[in-house]
Amino acid sequence: MGKAFKKTPKSSAPTPKPKGGKKRFSIDHDTFFDNDKKRRRNFEDDNIESSDEDDYGELRVGEEAEQEEEEVETAAEVRKRIAEAHLEKLRRIKDEEDKGDEGSDEDEGRDREGERDTWIANVLQQEQLEDSGRVRRLIASRVQKPETSKGFRVLVKHRQSVTAVALSEDDLKGFSASKDGTIVQWDIESGKTEKYKWPSDEVLKSHGLKDPQGRAVKHSKHVLALAVSSDGRYLATGGLDRHIHLWDTRSREHIQAFTGHKGPVSCLTFRQGTSELFSGSFDRTIKVWNADDRAYITSLFGHQSEVLTIDCLRKERVLTVGRDRTMHLWKVPEESQLIYRASASALECCCFISNDEFLSGSDDGSIEQWSVLRKKPVHIVKNAHALQTLDKLENGEDTRLSNGHKENGIHENPCLSAHSWVGSVAVCRNSDLASSGAGNGAIRLWEIERESKGLRPLFELPLTGFVNSLAFAKSGKFLVAAVGQEPRLGRWGRVATARNGVAIHSLKLSD
Repeated sequence: MGKAFKKTPKSSAPTPKPKGGKKRFSIDHDTFFDNDKKRRRNFEDDNIESSDEDDYGELRVGEEAEQEEEEVETAAEVRKRIAEAHLEKLRRIKDEEDKGDEGSDEDEGRDREGERDTWIANVLQQEQLEDSGRVRRLIASRVQKPETSKGFRVLVKHRQSVTAVALSEDDLKGFSASKDGTIVQWDIESGKTEKYKWPSDEVLKSHGLKDPQGRAVKHSKHVLALAVSSDGRYLATGGLDRHIHLWDTRSREHIQAFTGHKGPVSCLTFRQGTSELFSGSFDRTIKVWNADDRAYITSLFGHQSEVLTIDCLRKERVLTVGRDRTMHLWKVPEESQLIYRASASALECCCFISNDEFLSGSDDGSIEQWSVLRKKPVHIVKNAHALQTLDKLENGEDTRLSNGHKENGIHENPCLSAHSWVGSVAVCRNSDLASSGAGNGAIRLWEIERESKGLRPLFELPLTGFVNSLAFAKSGKFLVAAVGQEPRLGRWGRVATARNGVAIHSLKLSD
């Protein structure tokens, strides 16, 4: 049996030395700590000479200077600076309006300041309601019909058909992609372009790229869709290689390749104000990603055929269209979906009007307006993009060639041709202005009437080629179109006279 150890109470008295001359270790009395002060003093007295002492000091100063230069604004500081600049702009506008009413009375000056602050508060409240979608901006009635001489101008040229176009939140930059894999960033005012360069296969694999699947021998750079985040940091592209590529818009460098889709990535969108990314694919699924965390979140199942188009606003609601003739409204947090079925046509594209209303375009040339409360369209515009050559038929003009045959593209039904399929629709954010594009040679502008009463046609903007994508400026002052000789998802039509590129048209708004 071992001896039991008894705890001895601590004492401030020194521990007695044991007999036999051997020292017993005690944490209360350790010679190492007794000599600590002496050792420290001896160390401080020693002079350590080094020829690099001055260089090291200079190096530290240089490092500190570089760190100070590398310091950038935080997100909160940027928001504060933008808000203060916006307030100052509003104050300047109001002061210029009241410039002629200046008086010498101090009480009148204080009253004017109070009125100015009240006016600014009302303006900010109205802007917040418009940005949140609770109030619709009425700008369609203010859009003036352009002169015949002023039309679309080609801002950016591509070698092959442009498949997608997107604008930054501040409407200063644009992004476009084409079938040849070219991704271009351009300036709205100057038209200056900057290309995104694809990295080597080794770099792509280090970023998560997987080997080609199926019969593919190498990765295809054919791009079908792109999207830019609200903060302008990320650009996402997708195409035939079944990957989603994430790019840094500041350096235009590739930063990540998301894998998971088993078919071509046909559509992409960011949720407004976040880094949450949604992707649709020919594998019939919608996947959710986080660009900041470089992570996959979840998948949404429900379509019975290829997913063609996707859209999202600020809410966690996603709108998708598939070749199964259905449109799905996904409520992501609730993990539920609402299904809307087209009557007889196949839906090709869709977009949100507001959180409770949306538009779609079909392959029979019609445009549908939907409400979240009804399973069928509340309004349908048929033959929205009839072929222009049919105007000759309507006027009784002879459209036959010298050999007696009819011109190409003239059919009994004006919208059975692929040239009249509505390939893209767009809505100016939180407004009543919409547009649609096909391959019939014109983009049409529409006014969305209140209380889902329908779509009122405004006028046409001539543009030769297939309109594969549309984007409005947030202010509504210009419209950008992705134009190509071929449709976005195939080669079942061709307009040889079209110019592959990005076309822009300014819209003049009346006061």
